[in-house]
Amino acid sequence: MGLPSSSIQHRDSRVLDTLGKTPYARFDLNDYSVPHTYVQRTVTVRATPDRVRILDGLAVIADHPRSYDRAAQIEDPSHVAALVAHKRRAREHRGANRLTNAVPASKELLVRAAARGSNLGSITLGLLRLLDRFGPTELQAAIEDALAHGVPHPHSVRIALERRREARQAPPPIAIDLPEHVRAKDTFVQLHLLETYDTLTEQRNDN
Repeated sequence: MGLPSSSIQHRDSRVLDTLGKTPYARFDLNDYSVPHTYVQRTVTVRATPDRVRILDGLAVIADHPRSYDRAAQIEDPSHVAALVAHKRRAREHRGANRLTNAVPASKELLVRAAARGSNLGSITLGLLRLLDRFGPTELQAAIEDALAHGVPHPHSVRIALERRREARQAPPPIAIDLPEHVRAKDTFVQLHLLETYDTLTEQRNDN
């Protein structure tokens, strides 16, 4: 709920705020978004009755309408979009590191795929799934096969993996390891015939 206009202070307020690990500056019990590149830095928050501006030195890095709610988050969509993109790139980077460390040939595949303008994020994700299913040794051999044929793409790697598996006459790999509480949801329950319960009821009535 907003406060009555008569209770709003009409003088400007200015405070310093040291941001934490999240890209929000706090003022008057509300949080205002800033670009994610300013986390864990000290900024200046300047507030008027209508606006809250956040500055790094003399540069305005965020400008929001002032809120008189409590515990509200006031966000600039551009700040949120940039943070989402940053987190996505970070996940892709971690995934690429895991992949190239486990399967050295994948680095060359990613380099060739990049030269073709392919989406490296989706390729990395596809190869990580194959890594989890087939293991690093098989994936290394399959990627080398795909590179030898000049087709740096997870689809060609998958074909090579399946071809190698069939040559070994091995069953399809299973890499899904569900936790116990999830497996319990799929537990088969043996149902009993209703006639059994009818018999027990009749016996109880006879007694």
